[in-house]
Amino acid sequence: MNDLSKHGESILAESRNWLSRRAFLSSTGMGMGAFALNLLASRDEARASALPRPHFAPKAKSIIVLHMVGAPSHLDLFDYKPELQKYDRKLAPKDFIEGKRFAFLRGHPKLLGTPYEFQRHGQGGAWVSELMPHLGSVSDDICYVKSVHTTEFNHGPAQMVFHCGVNRRGNPSLGSWVNYGLGSPNENLPGYVVFISGNLPGGGNSLWGNGFLPSVYQGVEFRSEGDPVLFLGNPDSVDASRRRRILDAVQSLNQKRHQQIADPEIETRMSQYEMAFRMQTSVPELMDLSDEPQSIRDMYGSGKFAGHCLYARRLVERGVRVVELFNESWDSHGSQASRLAKKCGEVDQPIAALLKDLKQRGLLDETLVVWAAEFGRTPMLQGTEDPDKCGRDHHKDAFTIWMAGGGIKGGITHGATDEMGFHVAENPTEVRDIHATLFHLLGLNHEDVTFRYQGLDQRLTGVEDARIMRELLV
Repeated sequence: MNDLSKHGESILAESRNWLSRRAFLSSTGMGMGAFALNLLASRDEARASALPRPHFAPKAKSIIVLHMVGAPSHLDLFDYKPELQKYDRKLAPKDFIEGKRFAFLRGHPKLLGTPYEFQRHGQGGAWVSELMPHLGSVSDDICYVKSVHTTEFNHGPAQMVFHCGVNRRGNPSLGSWVNYGLGSPNENLPGYVVFISGNLPGGGNSLWGNGFLPSVYQGVEFRSEGDPVLFLGNPDSVDASRRRRILDAVQSLNQKRHQQIADPEIETRMSQYEMAFRMQTSVPELMDLSDEPQSIRDMYGSGKFAGHCLYARRLVERGVRVVELFNESWDSHGSQASRLAKKCGEVDQPIAALLKDLKQRGLLDETLVVWAAEFGRTPMLQGTEDPDKCGRDHHKDAFTIWMAGGGIKGGITHGATDEMGFHVAENPTEVRDIHATLFHLLGLNHEDVTFRYQGLDQRLTGVEDARIMRELLV
């Protein structure tokens, strides 16, 4: 049995012991009231000792993933290609299309240069488009990886590969694996929190699902409008003390049922009920921004995604292990110029503010920030040649992600594409290499973060070789 499996057994055994003590006290009429302090102290001590340990000293304590759903064009944001400009509206080379499959391109398409100006930023001299001026200002904190490729050219399957390592539903997400591998130091908030601006991604909630892991490790969606978490609040006629009595009664029944059939999902349900009770206090406090100085709120800017970035900082500040922000509507088969400008205007200032805010609070060194999408965009034109209406198709063979903080070298560029931005030319990077590197920065050996399912020790990085990109690490 691997170390993490032993930790899982330890957690389950300890929770059984604690719940049994609690059931005994309730059955003797003492309840939560008289023994509240002793129970809380006992629980906290047991919980701290039962948390999984990193395999080695981590560089990062938390991770924030910024996923741009729909895939922005790397060629218009980060991967400047002067040679492509020379052949704008010329027929693409035949080897770009022969034997290749695309989502929508048909026939012999033409090449499409970028309409945007690029500038070098910072001491590292990273090329960044005029669409991302705020991000350019923090480029010396960022490592741009320009040689990523994936196996899927449609949104849903490619999103699944990036989050779950495979192109189908049923496997745990990256955040769930991290939550399983490390646990959460904050018992009043979930270990894995998700925000969505726009529509649900094509991969659905499997992108933050627990798959075959116990459901306690799945991501919990928070909302920035209305109730932060659906159905978390009490009805008007139910106060906290009454809710506590109801919960104690339900937990007693769950405990008796668990003693009969030993279903681990019953333990998950009991722990989640307790978490929900504590969240009734912790979540409203988290979402109340009245204690944030106006200068900080102004730095992040306006809009839903800006609020999500600020919440992400507040969450990692409180010890939440994984935060993921999904920002939708980056798909640009047509009218790319207006779509891309609008989306960059929505995220550029908040993302730069997040990096600056983490840094000024001393949190960037221990918080890993990852900006990514499911794939990139082709250097070939899709649709009409009208510059206001043309777009780019999906491109799985080469795209850019970036990382910052949490043990990553800032101000560097890793990998490269060819002069047209079509093929990877230097340091090809598999998605599983990214996963292995993220795990390493969090103090986890990706080969040892496993869970026995269907007779196999499953893991996020699968059975193929996955390389830790040590050249990116501080």
